[in-house]
Parts: sequence; C-alpha cells; structure tokens
Amino acid sequence: MPRATDTAYEAVRQMILSGEAGAGSRLGESELAETLGLSRTPVREALQRLGSDGLVEVLPHRGARVVQWTPADLDEIFELRALLEPYAAARAARQAPDETVLADLRAQCAAMERAAADGDLGLVADLNARFHAAVIDLSGNRRLPAMLTSVIHAPLILGTFHRYDAESMARSMNHHRELVAALEARDPAWAEAVMRAHVRAAAARLTGQAEGDPR
Repeated sequence: MPRATDTAYEAVRQMILSGEAGAGSRLGESELAETLGLSRTPVREALQRLGSDGLVEVLPHRGARVVQWTPADLDEIFELRALLEPYAAARAARQAPDETVLADLRAQCAAMERAAADGDLGLVADLNARFHAAVIDLSGNRRLPAMLTSVIHAPLILGTFHRYDAESMARSMNHHRELVAALEARDPAWAEAVMRAHVRAAAARLTGQAEGDPR
C-alpha cells in the first residue's frame, strides 16, 4: 500500500501537470486533505516535496501555491536549459548507455507518442519530464539533477504541450527518438545538437504563451 504522503504527492502533482491547478493557484492543505480523503500531515509533506521539485511555492504564513513565472523568469530558465541540457546529453552519449537503458528510453518515447495520439497532454508532460530526467541522470554528473529539476518543470506548469499543433508535437516526439539514436551511436556532438534544438523549440512555444502570443 502506498504511503499517504506518496498518494498526496502523486495526486497534487497530477493536478498541476494536467492544468487543473494552474500557475499561481492556491493549494490549501485543508481543502486538499478533504478532496483526497487524507489528513493534513501527509498533504503538508507532499507540498514540501513538490516545493523541492520546483512545482510549488510554500510561502510562510500564507500556505502554498503553484509556481508562476514572468517572461523574464522564463528567459533565464531557458537560457539555463539551453546551456546545461545539451551538455548533459553529450555527457550521456560518452557514458555509452547499455541496451537495457536504451530500451527503457525507447519505451518512454513510445508511451509519449501514445499519450499524444490520445490527447492526454498531462501524461505527455509527465513522461517528457521523466525522459529528460533520465538523460540528465545518464550524464553521470551528480550535480546536474539538482540544478535542473525546477527549470525542467517550468514548461509543464505553463502547459507547453497545450500550445503544440500537430507539426510541433511530431517534431518534439522526433527529437526524443533522435536523441536516443545519438546516445546509441555514442555521438556526443549529435546528442548535444538534438537537445539544443529541442530546448529551443520548447522555449519558442512557451515564451510566446507567456507574452500572450495567440498562436
């Protein structure tokens, strides 16, 4: 049986990723506890974990809310991603992942493609974050996960995938497949280039949304 904290964590995380709880939304302990049928203690612990993930801001004496960013914040976030994630991808290729790892990444790609085809954009966002986290872990740099966790979550909360047309979604899915191919080929330059293009494409969609671009 899952611990109550884990149950609360997954439930609130899905509320955020699905857009049910949008950027800036208040997350009241009492209301969440009643909705989830749990006591306030596991909900409080879950919110603290989500704060560590960069999904929630826990404000002293004011409770918790889903994080939100200004256009300037997003520029900084994607500048960091464009610097660090291509570096992580290049390092991951040098680590020469074995076939078991590559098969797991391919399975994640397939799951994302199925979710996209089904229109389950919350699941697409969740799987996308897990895919990026896996590549970062494969880099072998122990400091990168902590540095990148919160900035990877930015597009999830602001619903980047809700902005994608069919062409943009296909491009994103193809980037994932090409990145796995680059890792399999143990080609750092290829992996770095694919990840940079992938991050820039996400930035173009998300910064347009933040500035009220109606596309």
